[in-house]
Amino acid sequence: MAFDLKITGGTIVDGTGKPGFVGDVGIKDGKVVALGKADGPAATTIDATGKVMAPGFVDVHTHYDAQVLWDRMLSISPWHGVTTTVIGNCGFGVAPTKTIHRKMIMQTLEKVEGMSLEALEAGLGSAWPFETFPQYLDTLEKRGSSINIAALFGHTPLRLYVMGEESTERAATPDEIGAMKKLMREAMEAGAIGFGTSVSVSHNGYAGKPVPSRQATVEEMDALVSVMGDMKRGLMQITIGREFSTRHMAEVSRKYGVPVTWTALLSYLYGPGGHRKQLDLAAEQRRTGAMVIPQVSCRPLNFEFTFAEPFIFDVMKFMNELAVEDAKAPGTRRRAYADPAWREKLRSEVTPLFRNWWDRVIIAWAPSHKELEEQPLTEAAAKLGKHPVDLALDIALASDLQARFRMAVMNFDEKEVGELITDPNTIIALSDAGAHASQLCDACYSTYLLGHWVRDRKVFTVEQAVHNLTQRPAEMFGITDRGVLADGRPADVVVFDPMTVGPGPLKRVYDLPAGADRLVSEANGIDAVIVNGKLIRRDGRDTVAANDTLPGRVLRNGRAA
Repeated sequence: MAFDLKITGGTIVDGTGKPGFVGDVGIKDGKVVALGKADGPAATTIDATGKVMAPGFVDVHTHYDAQVLWDRMLSISPWHGVTTTVIGNCGFGVAPTKTIHRKMIMQTLEKVEGMSLEALEAGLGSAWPFETFPQYLDTLEKRGSSINIAALFGHTPLRLYVMGEESTERAATPDEIGAMKKLMREAMEAGAIGFGTSVSVSHNGYAGKPVPSRQATVEEMDALVSVMGDMKRGLMQITIGREFSTRHMAEVSRKYGVPVTWTALLSYLYGPGGHRKQLDLAAEQRRTGAMVIPQVSCRPLNFEFTFAEPFIFDVMKFMNELAVEDAKAPGTRRRAYADPAWREKLRSEVTPLFRNWWDRVIIAWAPSHKELEEQPLTEAAAKLGKHPVDLALDIALASDLQARFRMAVMNFDEKEVGELITDPNTIIALSDAGAHASQLCDACYSTYLLGHWVRDRKVFTVEQAVHNLTQRPAEMFGITDRGVLADGRPADVVVFDPMTVGPGPLKRVYDLPAGADRLVSEANGIDAVIVNGKLIRRDGRDTVAANDTLPGRVLRNGRAA
């Protein structure tokens, strides 16, 4: 047989968790047509001797909903071997959106997902080519992308579409819930793979108001999930909060036969050792017939933040109130930060989440104090005879609140993280790719898993790690034609060097629309990335251009048409 592309001599790790074996992969017309032995000529041949050939990685927690409309390459996910991405997480997205609500949607993404409003306005433009969710999927399909996209239907734009600005203020009426159910069914019929929402206290949108999904009642949530139950497909993804607890998740999962995955179970989220109770609960829920799956991260949750938009503080009531006041009267933040009484509030905050957090803060960028950059805040403060709060706010005020600080918020305890990522009832996810671009970069989670947890820590075998990056998330999210290497399946393939794979250091670039900045990480050891049979990356460089016909597909109902 003649092949379009042939990869030879590598170790085939097919995604199922089975032991790898040395062989070839033959690709023709976008599909795998030979696995193990591929005799015959090929238009392109890649020698993978000493390398691993695996299914393309499936990243089920991204926020590329807006970025894909100006960045069809979906950078940086393909750099790290990701060939399929799920958008619409946490209930955020850009459809359905009426023209009058576009500004509010962008302002919400700015606040809750740390996106630059200027970049959103420049990237999305003034003439959006869609209003409804089906039109949005049609737009993605028409424009194309470098990798595959599956979409959850977002609760926040849904509520805003039906209820207007009151969606941030109150519960929905029965008629409004009925209208939302109709749109939910329309989205699922158009190809959504499920429903995304959030009740997290940290998710505040424009002007500091709760995002619309936080005002939903349990009855509203139940009604929307019931649509998926009736259709016998789909899953619910939710960012957790008090109003819709894991108990409610288990109830709707059992009632409608719908999997529920929640964000995120992290080390120290419930204090030292607190994750074990949640792991036990997940196991018990599985035993009693509920499919409730916590999402976990394999990386420390490092945030870079400024005191102009200190997202990580939004769980503190007085900080969120300050954001609301500053939106009404700009300058309120600066006055508060200079006030000794207000500073004492911040010093005295001792919630479990922030206990001893000052010890984990690094001064990342301080134009007024260059000599302190990359120093721990507590050490720098001790040298200067100041409290860390006072030094941080002094540095912030001296830079017009633009100075940057970096903190490991959670997931910094390696032992606990190891327990989380190896538990059979969790799923490794939470890259957040496309969101918080100037604050963190976890889109490199796949290469970090393979480098740190496989090669360095030996917590997983290569086969186990690849399974957790491919077949397992694909099956859990109802993505039925990705995640394994098999004859006749779409040829999404990543070739990597197990001895060198890993993420490079973070660096700040200014390549978003309007010159906005973001943190990126180059990938080491990713030799080739193939999507639907087309080579899109080779030796760390794109082999296709953004204006080419790109091979990614919209996975409607979890598969390409």
